[in-house]
Amino acid sequence: MSLKRNIVANYVSQIYVTGIGILILPLYIKYMGAEAYGLVGFFTMLQAWFGLLDMGLTPTIGRETARYHGGSMSGLAYRQLLRALTLIFAGIAVFGGGALWLFSDTIANNWLNSELLAISDVVLAVEIMAISVALRWMGGLYRGVITGSERLVWLSGFNGLVATLRFVAVFVSMWLYGFTPFVFFVHQLVVALLEVAGLYLMSHRLLPRRHSFGENIGWSFKPVKPVLKFALTIAFTSSVWVLVTQTDKLVLSGILPLAEYGYFTLAVLAASGIMVISGPISSAIMPRMARLHAEGKKDELMQVYRNATQLVSVIAGSAAITIAYCAESLLFAWTGNAELAAQTAPILRLYAIGNGFLAVAAFAYYLQYALGNLRFHLIGNAVMVVALIPAIIVAATYYGGVGAGYVWLTVNGLYLLIWVAYVHHKLQPGLHLLWLIKDVVGISAPVALALGAVALIDVEHATRVTALVYVAGLSALALIVGITMSPYMRGFLVNKWVSYK
Repeated sequence: MSLKRNIVANYVSQIYVTGIGILILPLYIKYMGAEAYGLVGFFTMLQAWFGLLDMGLTPTIGRETARYHGGSMSGLAYRQLLRALTLIFAGIAVFGGGALWLFSDTIANNWLNSELLAISDVVLAVEIMAISVALRWMGGLYRGVITGSERLVWLSGFNGLVATLRFVAVFVSMWLYGFTPFVFFVHQLVVALLEVAGLYLMSHRLLPRRHSFGENIGWSFKPVKPVLKFALTIAFTSSVWVLVTQTDKLVLSGILPLAEYGYFTLAVLAASGIMVISGPISSAIMPRMARLHAEGKKDELMQVYRNATQLVSVIAGSAAITIAYCAESLLFAWTGNAELAAQTAPILRLYAIGNGFLAVAAFAYYLQYALGNLRFHLIGNAVMVVALIPAIIVAATYYGGVGAGYVWLTVNGLYLLIWVAYVHHKLQPGLHLLWLIKDVVGISAPVALALGAVALIDVEHATRVTALVYVAGLSALALIVGITMSPYMRGFLVNKWVSYK
């Protein structure tokens, strides 16, 4: 399969799935109510936490599938490994889903704070969630087979179809049967069944046929042992990421009333767009930097590193600053609900700035990846988790979503200023101040000052259109200032203009 086609398909799918999820979200709150949407946010958070049980097995089967197709593994050995992993996946799905089902009453009564929804409805919703989460997680095994087989064009199209069924078609079900949590989650259960069935059928087509190796596959966990070290390494990194990004959502789901938790989820989802727009840049530079390091081209590697930092500062940094200044206008343009916008804007501002810090701080990981040594990354993330979790618990308990937002902003800011500086000092002495001042602050500070000057003008929005125009205008100003202050972006555009002329 063409690598270029796979990359393009991946990006198109990612943009569509993320975009449709964000755009459709205000309709959930409008038709279902904030409390019911709080359950949707809890459902999304459960799926992320369920990933802790993965133990690195999904990326492992993807890697081993690629090795099989590359001729490094026999068909029999591959099928034996897949069968062993299937047993493990099925066991964990039953265990995890069963535990959620058994504790559904406790979760509904003692964890989630419902004020309007009947407890029986919440219990039933959590029970359906348990089955849906287990099914969707089980699909991870089959996704690994398809990804390792490089059938990403098919997978991207399938992901788009599933997203449409999950986010859009659900309104057809609710229009027919009622805008209730029960109808919503039954629909999600049906989609989860269709999703895992489709993934299973496609992955089964890609497996080596039994007649090609002529032996019984057998039932044994021994094939898992050789790949256990790789799986556990991936598991640790993935677990740390889940803890860093999902602890606040777990804690607040048990503290806030479901309606307020719905607003919190809305703000966090909007702020996550900053990480989405920086993702394609990291995906492009990481393999390039690794290749330059292998070729011994240190100066070129550092040039790519600094240029990419400026690009992220211009795009993601400008987005974070724009959202921070016009959070309420953005939310009003998005949802059409002035009260919701006013309640959610303070949380969105804090998470937007925190995600802006995170997008830039991630460059220390990209450098370590290129050099082939993730020791500092693992240590830094472990320290971050130790600091973040208790701080989130205390702040969220006393100050709710705003408290969690302040912790998120502070921890990511300190990580950027302290830990990234240490990593740069160890791996590339003399880089950090030049990188921070010229490639980050030198771009972001003028953007913040320019938007701050505009924000001094008190603007009231009578309609969603005027709010959208205001946000679009600030976004354009932020990009213009950011590009002007970035030597790399200025040079890039000048060269493009000269070549065009």
